[in-house]
Amino acid sequence: MEVKAVFFDIDGTLVNDRKSVLKSTKEAIKIVKEQGVLVGVATGRGPFFVKDLMDDLDLDFAVTYNGQYIFNKDRVLFASPIDKGSLRQIISYAKANQKEIAMGTRQAVVGSRIMSFGLSPLSQLVSRFVPKFLTRTISNSFNRMVSKAVPQKEEDLLDLINQPVYQVLMLMTPEESNQAATELDHLKFTRSNPFAADIINQGNSKLEGIRRVGKEYGFDLNQVMAFGDSDNDLEMLAGVGMSVAMGNGSSSVKEVAKHITTSNQEGGIHKALEYFGVLSSEKVFVSRDYHFNKVKAFHHLMDERTQEEPKAWDVKGATHRAAFKVEELVEFVRASSHSEEEFQQAIRDLHQALDISADKVSQKIPAKSTLVGQVDALIDTLYFTYGSFVLMGVDPERIFEIVHQANMAKIFPDGKAQFDPVTHKILKPEDWEEKHAPEPAIKKELERQIRAYERHRERENKQ
Repeated sequence: MEVKAVFFDIDGTLVNDRKSVLKSTKEAIKIVKEQGVLVGVATGRGPFFVKDLMDDLDLDFAVTYNGQYIFNKDRVLFASPIDKGSLRQIISYAKANQKEIAMGTRQAVVGSRIMSFGLSPLSQLVSRFVPKFLTRTISNSFNRMVSKAVPQKEEDLLDLINQPVYQVLMLMTPEESNQAATELDHLKFTRSNPFAADIINQGNSKLEGIRRVGKEYGFDLNQVMAFGDSDNDLEMLAGVGMSVAMGNGSSSVKEVAKHITTSNQEGGIHKALEYFGVLSSEKVFVSRDYHFNKVKAFHHLMDERTQEEPKAWDVKGATHRAAFKVEELVEFVRASSHSEEEFQQAIRDLHQALDISADKVSQKIPAKSTLVGQVDALIDTLYFTYGSFVLMGVDPERIFEIVHQANMAKIFPDGKAQFDPVTHKILKPEDWEEKHAPEPAIKKELERQIRAYERHRERENKQ
């Protein structure tokens, strides 16, 4: 896919745990922009927080307050304040349930000292080390303590709603926010940390904000690459064409994203942009086909080098490569056979097909360029392979990643790869099958796809 725009969540993604942007991230953004790719943020933070980042990184646009307020360098592209009636309902609910709240305006988040602390760098850092099972206890205890020491006044909150409010933050556990969402069902609840819920208008989200930016700038969601780490990134990561979860991200984010990179402390953004070919490299060429880039990373690890200049295979090497594919095709036929007799007959049919193909190809006029002929044949085999998946109803995306990770484990205890002395085929360590064979993970992924299809059919039948 062609990436026309890249969006970053901020906390836990674009910035590290010290709330600064890594040098590698800054360099990556600069190069990506020079290549003509648009770059922005999609965050639960307000526009006042993003302004310095936009200037420092020369960002093109910002989706803030989870899609409620969107702007570029010159103007506001979209603004969706919460109506005063809904704000009064939120204030009433917070009072009845003794919950601290804060109002997100264009200039600041105001209204609660405890919420102000919750948005501080110290609180954000500490929250990452709090076990989930303690979240409710800590949240409730802290809420009661601060509410007694510095009680929140309803009249102060009502005064705040005389200006546009784009997001309300309410201190509550995930279970409590689910309950609140049922009572305030005309509003949308999302979360970017374990202690508080973000409340916005229904129909808005980071993803919808990105869609709106795309209409303004001429790209669609399939041409977007997005990075995130928290649960309020789930919808965004599930909806864009290329999604990346940070290594420090939640388990639910990693489940949804198409790729998991290293953490926000370890240059995860730079590595993922280079991995998928969005970021060009001076050392090696990087393709926009990220499957190709994964295989290239595999060969670079095994061979400690890669081929950068287009070059045709000699007949010996081409024959070995073709033999590798033949073995996989035999496995494909074996998996399709219900008995040994059926398998042997299929093999005889394959021998016959090979003879027929040899006669057919030998009668063709040879290609003027050996390289052209080889590339044409390999692309056709790739196209046929994708066609087989299409006709099976199987999405190979995650399965490719499963196999890739298994193949990357074919390093021997001495830290190097070993090869067949004749074919140069990469060999497997003795314990590879036991520790890294991909079949169990492939089975699990296929079961997930089958369940997803069954849920889809159930929804259709109910309509």
